[in-house]
Amino acid sequence: MSGTYTPGGEGPPIESKAQLIAHLASGEKPRESWRIGTEHEKFGFSLEGHRPLPYEGDGPTVRKMLEGLTRFEWAVIEENGKPIALKRKGASITLEPGGQFELSGAPLETLHQTCSEVNGHLKEVREVADEIGAGFLGLGFSPKWSLEETPMMPKDRYNIMKAYMPKVGGLGHQMMFRSCTVQTNLDFASEADMRAKFRASMALQPIATALFANSPFADGRPNGFVSYRAHVWTDVDPDRTGILQFVFDEGFSYEHYVDWALDAPMYFVKREGRFIDASGQSFRDFLKGRLPALPGQLPVMGDWEDHLSTLFPEVRLKTFLEQRGADGGPWNNLCALPALWVGLLYDDTALNAALDLVKDWTAEERVALRLGAAHCGLKAPFRNGTMQDIAKEVLAIARSGLKARARLNHHGEHEAVFLDDLDEIAASGITPAERLLALYNGPWGGSVEPIFKEAAY
Repeated sequence: MSGTYTPGGEGPPIESKAQLIAHLASGEKPRESWRIGTEHEKFGFSLEGHRPLPYEGDGPTVRKMLEGLTRFEWAVIEENGKPIALKRKGASITLEPGGQFELSGAPLETLHQTCSEVNGHLKEVREVADEIGAGFLGLGFSPKWSLEETPMMPKDRYNIMKAYMPKVGGLGHQMMFRSCTVQTNLDFASEADMRAKFRASMALQPIATALFANSPFADGRPNGFVSYRAHVWTDVDPDRTGILQFVFDEGFSYEHYVDWALDAPMYFVKREGRFIDASGQSFRDFLKGRLPALPGQLPVMGDWEDHLSTLFPEVRLKTFLEQRGADGGPWNNLCALPALWVGLLYDDTALNAALDLVKDWTAEERVALRLGAAHCGLKAPFRNGTMQDIAKEVLAIARSGLKARARLNHHGEHEAVFLDDLDEIAASGITPAERLLALYNGPWGGSVEPIFKEAAY
């Protein structure tokens, strides 16, 4: 079974900003309908030579991975006649620009289900990868290959992004081709609930960055950061990235986010299956029929959804909230990230405690935490202590929230079990990146080659 993405331009035209606001509001759900979505990216590599996987050719390739996974009832999605994604039961596997393999998980009710999904996916990936001579790394940044050595996937939208990135930042290509993340998507009940969750998670995103910091290498050597991925995001495009300080303004609403998104430059518009370059152009002009790329035409809702997907703040609002601040990491961390955010945001008492913790943080402190998390992780200073102190408080709140949810597995364990590894990191103050650096400076003898075993799934 195979198919293609929609050609673009379907549906009635959007004629007012109110329709864009209503689209975000359409994500509101009663508590019993809240779900957990987890996304995680990983680097493919050849077992022989530890090279990145090209899209196609001799030896292990990305295309062979996609085609091999179809045995597990994944349906193929093609672009220009080439498989570039897979779909199955509300989940998808997609390709990032440099061939990073991403699972976008189905919306699930419990963290136990989420972890089962992760385990099943990695088992399938491992089976196919073993057959073709490939492996997959759980890291936040490619440890060895240069930008020039990294292949580009055959997706037209990436050509537009690649051309535009150098115009607005110095590290956009590094983000596109050499970084990996794990993300969590969560629901909200109302505009007020969205506001509370957005504020708490935006302020605390640097804590997640520090706890999951796992990208200390680039070009075969230490890069000076514990989360180089997080550092890269500070120089990609200031119009669409970073901490959105207006989220903390009095009366923040869907409309405020829509206004920001309307003024954030576009990348593309899709029509008749083609990606039309609209880079740097304004969706606000599109609403007036004045988009240079499509003069005289009005957008449809698919155009708005595409545009929202090209905005990259640390927390992103669609019809759900995406938590975007963590490095890709080892198997157990793929369950720990959703556990952290579900514990903080899906229990009212925990959410109020998180908001109380961050209520007097200044805009300058939030920025300093973000920069500090990338550079020195839990050792970053904050007021009279360090980020480690905050992380311990945050994890205690999250654990209480998960216990209050009382979602047990068949062994009678709470979802809070998925926080155990994070508690160890917070207690020691040593990030995953620092553990890798200790190996590099010790048993590995100054080589990153052993990471292809140490960090492999």
